[in-house]
Amino acid sequence: MKLSEKIRLYQLSLIASMLFAFVGFAYNAWRLEVSEQNNNIRTACFEMLKELAQLEQLIYVAHYDQNKTEGSPRKGWISVGLINDFSYLTNGDLQQSARTLKTTWNNNWQNIYASTQAVDLVVKDIDSVRSEIKRLLNDLE
Repeated sequence: MKLSEKIRLYQLSLIASMLFAFVGFAYNAWRLEVSEQNNNIRTACFEMLKELAQLEQLIYVAHYDQNKTEGSPRKGWISVGLINDFSYLTNGDLQQSARTLKTTWNNNWQNIYASTQAVDLVVKDIDSVRSEIKRLLNDLE
């Protein structure tokens, strides 16, 4: 083999090595980004699930136990606000469900103590947010 052929072979192998290294680095960077995004979504979803449970408990304490201290709507506003805020780390469908829950809470919180219909409306939206969370978590890469 001539020296010029060896140099050309060396250059081609160097280019191929650089190309494979670049592709590997690009894939690794992309995978890390997706993993980080999925981790943020999971964390937000788990926090939302906790807040949804607290809100549901608050509603039941307020309505069925008529406990105005532990069933205070101010605590409910905090939970609804956190659910809505965490939803911005997720997808559009879950954000919409959280906004709907906030609107339903806004329209019904005054009647939680006396109206079963108000309780049912808010709990229905809580269940809707839960369903969206489960769908999102199942669809993560």
